[in-house]
Amino acid sequence: MNDLGRLEDLPPSYVEDLRALNLVPLWPSLRGVLPPKVPTRRTCATHWPYESLRPLLLKAGELTPIEKAERRVLVLANPGHGLEKMQASPAIYLGMQLLLPGEWAPSHRHTPNAVRMVVEGDGAYTTVDGHRLPMSRGDLILTPTGLWHEHGHDGTEPVVWLDVLDLPLVYYLEASYHLNGQRQAVKPGAAERRYARGGLLPSPGGRRSTDAYPMLRYPWTEARAALLSLAADLGDHDPVQLTYVNPETGGPVQNILGYHALMLRPGQVLALPVGSAAQVFHLIEGGVSVQVGEGPAGQAFTLAEADTCCAPGYTAVTLRNASIAEPAFLFVADEGPLHEKLGVGPLPPA
Repeated sequence: MNDLGRLEDLPPSYVEDLRALNLVPLWPSLRGVLPPKVPTRRTCATHWPYESLRPLLLKAGELTPIEKAERRVLVLANPGHGLEKMQASPAIYLGMQLLLPGEWAPSHRHTPNAVRMVVEGDGAYTTVDGHRLPMSRGDLILTPTGLWHEHGHDGTEPVVWLDVLDLPLVYYLEASYHLNGQRQAVKPGAAERRYARGGLLPSPGGRRSTDAYPMLRYPWTEARAALLSLAADLGDHDPVQLTYVNPETGGPVQNILGYHALMLRPGQVLALPVGSAAQVFHLIEGGVSVQVGEGPAGQAFTLAEADTCCAPGYTAVTLRNASIAEPAFLFVADEGPLHEKLGVGPLPPA
């Protein structure tokens, strides 16, 4: 492509005439919106150490009662997008939420999809569409778009979870809003028991669900056991990763963001395939080093348990288990389902 003209090359009077009609010449900005070979990315490789943010989250519990906060959250913001944007990547919002013993976060619903990855504590629950879902460390709880949800805590110690929402995208589409509601009546049953084993679904007489989201809680005990079982059946160097899916359709649990559980064998080094989607890594168990990018421009993070980091799309990511004796387990969120729907990704060479 030849050098493009600059806005400064145009007569000021012509530029003023364009702006008076809300018109913009494309050619001076063409390479900004369609750069050659690799997209422009604002997302920076960023690390949020839990050991540092946890005291600030607990301090928020002292400073602001739940009645004033409604949702007591510290947002994990990516500096590349600007802290005021409150986004970790183009389509991912992250927040660490605190619920103290005896508190209740009121029922509401909103247009963005959300999931909760439980970081620490026991005794809390989330009620989604009338289903009371206990929250234990490593559990994945869905609060899909439009469904009523609230949080309560009957335990004795603080409970913290990682919120993951597609809020930046929904906000960009000018479709983001919420509604407040009343405390929900709890329905009987637990959907995760109906879908507790892979490859097995309730028969038609066994009350198979027609809900868009038939399973709202994915217990960590089940996911961890499945990863260990899968690892025993794979080669020593194969990646051990599972995707959280809708048990009735086999598709992603939500339609914008994808969620996965990843295990690293003792001492394993895993180079992830380079794709177009930004990724978030949250360490559930163990210790992992993360290399984002290559060469002088690359960044390295050392993750302790409950740490979170993100990596932009079109960037090499390598994970290394720091232990040579124990496996490590990560929760991964990415923009994969959205990118697949849009049909975007690395283009083949000319």
